[in-house]
Amino acid sequence: QVQLVESGGGSVQAGGSLRLSCAASKSIGSIRRMAWFRQAPGKEREGIACIYNGISNTYYADSVKGRFTISQDNAKNTVYLQMNSLKPEDTAMYYCAADDRAQLYTVDWSPLSAYNSWGQGTQVTVSS
Repeated sequence: QVQLVESGGGSVQAGGSLRLSCAASKSIGSIRRMAWFRQAPGKEREGIACIYNGISNTYYADSVKGRFTISQDNAKNTVYLQMNSLKPEDTAMYYCAADDRAQLYTVDWSPLSAYNSWGQGTQVTVSS
């Protein structure tokens, strides 16, 4: 498994922006895919963005498409989530996840089971 450390969360007003970072303990070039999830109070954790290493394909949940951008810096072993046009409903704990298993567990990028490593999370609060 890979250790993941998120940073960059905070409080912002609606319409503002934040950039989250996820630092990995090993080369992200060896990690099949990485993703960002979020969990609001009383709700299930949901996948919001994913990036596949190598081909750099990206996928987004409909709720963030066009506002959030996932990217990676292989030299820094870091994945980012740029969040623009933030809304109060974006308020949640944001988690970074990685799938570095030898075998592909599931083709679908969005379920929790698609990842075997998780960070501790960083809080994002958007006020109206």
